[in-house]
Amino acid sequence: MGVCVAIVCNGQLPRTRRPLALLSSADFIICCDGALNALLRRGITPSAVIGDMDSVSGKVLGSFSGKVVRSDDQETNDQTKALHYALSVWPDVSQIRILGASGKSEAHTLGNLSLLMEYERTLGLSSRRIDLRMVSDWSEAFAVFSDRIEFGTVPGQKVSLFSPDNSLQMHSEGLDWPTDAVVWDNWWKASLNRASSTRVRLILNHPAPVLVILDTVR
Repeated sequence: MGVCVAIVCNGQLPRTRRPLALLSSADFIICCDGALNALLRRGITPSAVIGDMDSVSGKVLGSFSGKVVRSDDQETNDQTKALHYALSVWPDVSQIRILGASGKSEAHTLGNLSLLMEYERTLGLSSRRIDLRMVSDWSEAFAVFSDRIEFGTVPGQKVSLFSPDNSLQMHSEGLDWPTDAVVWDNWWKASLNRASSTRVRLILNHPAPVLVILDTVR
């Protein structure tokens, strides 16, 4: 069984059962810069903290017993740096859960979500059997780069689909509203659909990046 890594970003930390369980069950925790403050306040000591450390006081860093990975690279954000660190340090990683990547800033939320598609496109995580998901109190998001996508759902669960490829045509099964006529030229076009079965199947006219967001079932 592979290693499970939690990456904690400096957004709104989760408070509900599922994301907190993912955090507590992770084999290793990497936090991004300022998230260290919140984790230590909760009594959680991560394995490593990554970033330029501009959001962490020297006093807090001094009390941290894990590894500090300082990076001033402005071409990537701390979430991306943490992902690459996880892949390089734990080559047998099979699950990566990103927490605290939303809330506080709409710009950071959109950027972090869109990066899921970039990771899949450039790193091919699915083909490497690495399950990467962004989890919050409200939803779970993952990305696929393929011409066929299938995932489990709960009937009635809200399902949102996004893609930057406006040449895409997508046939869907297991959703209340078919996606065949969707023109992928704006974010809202296939958002807040609803699952009609326990499996959703998507068939694309060519391989393309697709971001899937499943709302948490309450």
